[in-house]
Amino acid sequence: MYDGEPQLGRNDVCWCGSGKKYKKCHLAFDSHLQELWDQGEDVLPRALLKSPADIEGIKRSAEVNKAALDLVGEKICVGCTTADIDRWVHDLTVSRGAVPAPLHYQGFPKSCCTSVNGVVCHGIPSDDEVLHEGDIINVDCSTILDGYFSDSSRMFAIGEISAERSRLIEVTEESVRRGLAAVKPWGHLGDIAHAVQTYVEASGMSVVREFGGHGIGLEFHEDPFVSFVGAAGTGPVLTPGFCFTIEPMVNAGEHHIDTSDPNGWTVRTKDGSDSAQREVQLVITEDGYEKLSW
Repeated sequence: MYDGEPQLGRNDVCWCGSGKKYKKCHLAFDSHLQELWDQGEDVLPRALLKSPADIEGIKRSAEVNKAALDLVGEKICVGCTTADIDRWVHDLTVSRGAVPAPLHYQGFPKSCCTSVNGVVCHGIPSDDEVLHEGDIINVDCSTILDGYFSDSSRMFAIGEISAERSRLIEVTEESVRRGLAAVKPWGHLGDIAHAVQTYVEASGMSVVREFGGHGIGLEFHEDPFVSFVGAAGTGPVLTPGFCFTIEPMVNAGEHHIDTSDPNGWTVRTKDGSDSAQREVQLVITEDGYEKLSW
């Protein structure tokens, strides 16, 4: 097969774990993937595709992840610190029998990312960072439950915010909706990138190039990298069972970023403009997609 795995016989047990004979399960599906590969398409290895059992496990993880973000939405306010947010996320996650995926991931010291105003991503929660009237903040939560990973982020406005910041958040939210609308089974990952990029740039803003979405489910970050800058009809085929995130980082100014923070994590806009992000996790289905975490 195209992905280096052995070719099964028609009466062999299917590789997907269904217990069915291959001819009654994934034979036609695999034949289509092989045809696409032979035509020169970028086809994901079947090891990256999630089974129905995997999807159910991811959904259970996502319920915890969404609950953590719901709690942040209930409690976040002027005067709280980003460390307060981290404690809320950590305590709820652990209370549900899950683990915050960011905690100690490649040395990251906290249970979520809190990115305020001009921070693009990977802001580290701190007792010294107090939220003020007019701030905007992205809270990015990721959860492990029974070995399954979920991941999503939301923007929050602190008190009354400026019209410019309100528009930045709306453009970011709409860009995700445009990306989701471009998702079609057997389409291409580039279709999503094109939809996001063209909308954001037509709105007078920009999309960060260096960071994007990713495959996810059995690991925190799986292949492929999901860019939100690109041409329609390019990139990997959107194969049923592929689970990934749509999470464009939208800058009010230029797309260039500053990664010089000595903490090794926090990324800011290079021109000092504001940045916003919205992240959803989804899986490609036979007739569209299903959102898993948001």
